[in-house]
Amino acid sequence: MSCVAVPLLQQVWAELLGAPDAVDRVRARGSAGLPGPLPVGQLAVGTAVAHLLAAQELRSRGGPGELADQYLHLDAAHVGVEFGSERHLRVDGVPRSGGFAPLSRPWPTSDGWVRTHANYPHHRAALLRVLGLDAGADDEAVSPRLAAALAERSALDVEEAVTAAGGLAVAVRTPQEWSATPMGAAVARSPLVSLHRVDDGAVPGGGGPGARPGAGLEGTRVLDLTRVVAGPTATRALAAHGADVLRVDPPHLPELPEQWLETGPGKRSCELDLTAPGGRACLEELLASADVLVHGYRPGALARHGLDQHSLAERHSHLVVASLSAWGEQGPWARRRGFDSLVQAASGVAVMSGGADGRPGALPVQALDHAAGQLLAAAVLRALALRRDGGTWHASTSLAAQARWLLANAVVSASDAPQPPPTEAPRAERYLVDVPSPDGVLTVVRPLGAAPWASGPVRSAAEWLPR
Repeated sequence: MSCVAVPLLQQVWAELLGAPDAVDRVRARGSAGLPGPLPVGQLAVGTAVAHLLAAQELRSRGGPGELADQYLHLDAAHVGVEFGSERHLRVDGVPRSGGFAPLSRPWPTSDGWVRTHANYPHHRAALLRVLGLDAGADDEAVSPRLAAALAERSALDVEEAVTAAGGLAVAVRTPQEWSATPMGAAVARSPLVSLHRVDDGAVPGGGGPGARPGAGLEGTRVLDLTRVVAGPTATRALAAHGADVLRVDPPHLPELPEQWLETGPGKRSCELDLTAPGGRACLEELLASADVLVHGYRPGALARHGLDQHSLAERHSHLVVASLSAWGEQGPWARRRGFDSLVQAASGVAVMSGGADGRPGALPVQALDHAAGQLLAAAVLRALALRRDGGTWHASTSLAAQARWLLANAVVSASDAPQPPPTEAPRAERYLVDVPSPDGVLTVVRPLGAAPWASGPVRSAAEWLPR
C-alpha cells in the first residue's frame, strides 16, 4: 500500500473499532490510476481495504485472532475501475452511463463561480424558477439564458436563493474559504466514519450474520433507503457479500434509470410511500425482521416518521443503523441536500482540481461518493461483527468528510511523500462482468472481494425472502 493510504486505513480502522494490527495483513499491488493534484488513489485504496478487512473479519467466527496469518490481497487497479463504475454500465452491449445533465455544471457569476445540480426534474425546475426562466423549455434553449442570469448575480446570492427554493447550487470556494465557514469548521471536527453503540440491546440469536465461518452475509436482511451513488454503492457491496438487500424508493421520486441499474445488482427493489399509513406500517414490519437499515436521508429528516436512531433503538433494538449525508451530522448545512459534485465545489476540491484559467475542475471520478460508500459498507460489516456481543449500533459518514481528507493530505501527496511514477488508467474490460436482469444483460464492474451478483436489480414486493 502507498505511504498515504496506510495512515488513512489506520485512521478509519481505529474509527471502526478494529484491531490496530489489521493493516499489517494487507498486500496491495498496482495503481488505482486516478491522477490529479489530490490523493484520490490513496483515498480509494484506503477505504476499499477498510471494507474488505471488515468483510474478512466478519467471515471469521473467532474474530481478529483467527486472522493473524490471513493476508488480504488487493488489486488497486480494480479499485480504480470500481470508483468509476457508473461510466462502464452497458445494457445488452449498449453504453448507458448517465453522466450529468446539461444544466448541471459550473457557471460564472458576477464574482466567481457557482455549481448547479439539475439531474432530477424537481431540482431543475427549482433552479430555473428562482432565475425567472421557463422550466418547460429544453436545455439547449434555456442554457444561454441561464448563463446570462447567473452572470448578473453573486455566487453566494445564487446559492442562498436556489437552496431556499428547494434547488441545488453552491458557490465555488477555495479550501481556505470553506475552512473559514461554520460548516467547514464543523466538518473539520468530524471523523471520516463514525461507529458507536446506541444502547446495550440484546445479543442476537445463533443464526445471525457471520454465525458460520465463511458465511459472509447470507441470511442478513438489509433495508436500503438510499439513492443516487454513495448509499446504493454501499448496499450493492453488501449484496455481493450475500445479504438480502431490499431497496425502497418513494413513488413520487423515481430514480434515474441508469443509476438504478448500475447500483442495483444483487438487490430487490420496491416502492413505499412513507407518508401514507399503509406504507409506514409496511416499513415498520420490514424493520422488525431486518438486521440492517441503511439510509441516505438528511440528518433529522427521518425523525418525523419516528425513525431517528433513538426511536429505532427503542422499537428495534436488534438493528444496525447506517446513515449517509452530504455535509455531515453537525453544522448549519447538516440538513441540506447535496451531491458529490456540489461538495467538491463548496469544499475547495473543485478549485484544487481546476486549470490555470481559473475554471473549477473535478476529480477524475466521483470519489467522494465511492469512498463514502466503501466506508459505509465497512461500518455495517464491523457493526454486525460487534453486535455478536449485543447492542444497537449506529454508523455514519459523509461526502464532506471525504473531501476534507483529500484536502488535508494534498500537500503531503504533492511534496513530502515519495510518489510513484505516473501510470496509465487501468484497462477496465478485465474487471467487467455480464449480469442477467429483467431489463437486459447488464455489463458492470464486478464487486471487490466477492463473487459476481446472480442478477441485476429486480422489482419486488415489499417483503423479505425466507431465511
